[in-house]
Amino acid sequence: MTPTEVVHEFIARITSLDVDGACELVDAEVEYDNVPMGKVQGPEGIKSVFSQMSGMIDAMEFVTHRESAAGDLVLNERTDRFRKDGKWAELPVAGVFEVHDGRITLWRDYFDLATMTNQFAEIAS
Repeated sequence: MTPTEVVHEFIARITSLDVDGACELVDAEVEYDNVPMGKVQGPEGIKSVFSQMSGMIDAMEFVTHRESAAGDLVLNERTDRFRKDGKWAELPVAGVFEVHDGRITLWRDYFDLATMTNQFAEIAS
């Protein structure tokens, strides 16, 4: 798979809430950086982030608006959507992925923490 195809498959697995399956596509030393919240390392770090969300949402989708790839680098501009009890939270995100030898070695998402906090508060009420 090309780096873009790896990222697309990873996103498909993440948004279907198959975090274990998504982690099959990451390197053992992957860095996952939610920029306003901090970094985690490795597949277990990614799983820990999504396990925290598991009770907060019942569905998720990433809507990609723009994407560009060069070599091992894939950039996308997305709206990440999270559903709880029929209500959706939407978060504008700029994502950066590095893919080496068919595995994601870096996943960095830039977003506004206040927007995320406010959106999640609305779906939790």
